[in-house]
Amino acid sequence: MSSLTSKQLNQYKEEGYVAPIEVLSNGEAKEIRNEIETIEKKWPNEINGLGRNYIHLISPVFDKISHNSKILNAVESIIGRNILICGTTLFIKNPNEKGYVSFHQDAKYIGLEPHNWVTAWVAVTDANEQNGCMRMWVGSHKEKLKDHNQKFDQNNLLTRGQTVENVPINETKPVVLKAGQMSLHHPAIVHGSDQNRSNDRRIGFVIQSYIGTNVKQVLGKMYVQLARGKDSFNFHENAKRAVELMNNKDILLKKKANEELQKIFYKDAKKVGKF
Repeated sequence: MSSLTSKQLNQYKEEGYVAPIEVLSNGEAKEIRNEIETIEKKWPNEINGLGRNYIHLISPVFDKISHNSKILNAVESIIGRNILICGTTLFIKNPNEKGYVSFHQDAKYIGLEPHNWVTAWVAVTDANEQNGCMRMWVGSHKEKLKDHNQKFDQNNLLTRGQTVENVPINETKPVVLKAGQMSLHHPAIVHGSDQNRSNDRRIGFVIQSYIGTNVKQVLGKMYVQLARGKDSFNFHENAKRAVELMNNKDILLKKKANEELQKIFYKDAKKVGKF
């Protein structure tokens, strides 16, 4: 049974996203933050830059969240029963830093076709307008993909600083989430986020993305896990689930997966950024 109500499904259809969705307890959200800070303390460079991707391959905590049944129930109602985990990313904005995310569309550069996929944004800490929550350009997913400028801004948390210009802010909505809540957004919705102006970290764990098994990677190669249902297409490389934190074999797999991901994110780019 779907965990999304007809009202939530209609919001996703009409606005291009749905939020908030209750998926984790406060304790589970705290466990994720503790895992991040443990990795940062013991392995200082592991999740910097490109290392922020595919963290579920080296951590049982992130693996567990990626396979969480409440999340999968919501995802299933949008893309169907056969679900692959295609990748994960950490978006961390520390206080007194200037990190932001320019307005963009995921489908513009990820190479997943057809668009039978959805991105889950799980709030590890509260996300609000003060600390730089996402803003969605409501209904923009119904239009054709827009032109993006590649700015490579120093403080932009995106790979190329890909930017949709002249977004009408009055047509955007803030996605305010409490720790443990989640949003789901469409591949083609224009979205971005501002700087963190609070005195605590703003942390989001993003499953980017949950894809239907019928979805191909047309720009390169990706490492996936079957989360639910059956994969009768076998378009992608399969990755084992993490059973212990920072297992050497898992670290090598994460590195390999990130190397392939970088080829996708920077295909035809004029240069390579830090992510």
